[in-house]
Amino acid sequence: MNSAPSPSRGRALGLLNAMRPRQWVKNGVVVVAPLAAGILSQKGIITHTAAAFVSFCLISSGVYLFNDLSDRDRDRVHPTKRFRAIASGEVSFSLALVAGVVLLLAGFVIPLFLWHPSSLLLVLGIYVLVQLAYILGAKHLPVIELACVASGFFLRALAGAEASHLYVSEWFLVVIGFGALFLVAGKRAAELQTLGEGAANYRPVLSEYSPEFMRGTLVMTATIVMTTYCLWAFDNSSSGLSSIHHHVAAIRLTVIPVLLVILHILRLLEAGGGAAPEDLVLTDRTVQSLGAIWTLLFVVGIY
Repeated sequence: MNSAPSPSRGRALGLLNAMRPRQWVKNGVVVVAPLAAGILSQKGIITHTAAAFVSFCLISSGVYLFNDLSDRDRDRVHPTKRFRAIASGEVSFSLALVAGVVLLLAGFVIPLFLWHPSSLLLVLGIYVLVQLAYILGAKHLPVIELACVASGFFLRALAGAEASHLYVSEWFLVVIGFGALFLVAGKRAAELQTLGEGAANYRPVLSEYSPEFMRGTLVMTATIVMTTYCLWAFDNSSSGLSSIHHHVAAIRLTVIPVLLVILHILRLLEAGGGAAPEDLVLTDRTVQSLGAIWTLLFVVGIY
């Protein structure tokens, strides 16, 4: 608690840091729906998908500012969180509040320039409401908080479809939903295992979880993700990937990297590792390599 304070980044850099640009990698999920539909390369689709991406970057950053404002008093007595820009005083309460409101408004303005933006605006609105509920107390409710965080990934994927008014397969929604829950449960399991007895000091809701419960949750969600992804990839009906693309073999081969990524994450967690989804994407070479293979097979199968 008596460690030296972090060097001042200045107001501008402090505000940028509080917006957590590192988390913007999550917003890349908006491309999945148009990519799966085989129309991502079309000019209009690119524009709509980019608008959804930027909107989520702005709105999610605004949500992070509100979250840090809500937690500022608790963060100030935390050994590491006290160095956050708002908790440390680098960014004032008023500046963070104004910036958060401006970011939210800007995120909702961007879709207004699109054709029939109501569906995307609805998804963005639901995202904000769920995240505000999380900030105002749902973060302390076991299981419910997992669903709140996972919904962010689900709504990002749905936004990518709604921005371009695309048909959304039932399998797509199930895979994304349970895939998000798997990642969030994995993050909580890693925190619980790494922090040990101090886990509740870092995140109070962790006191409500046991290693056995998290392990069971991971196995259950991983099983559902793998099963439904296989059904999606092999389904020849109108809701499956295999029915609408010529290179069916490549689409079905994407099952392999998906399975290997799930097993890799489970192995990391069992060994005491694991990380936030954005950290896995940005730093884990195995995840990056398997992700590249999945993308290549997916693009070949579709385009």
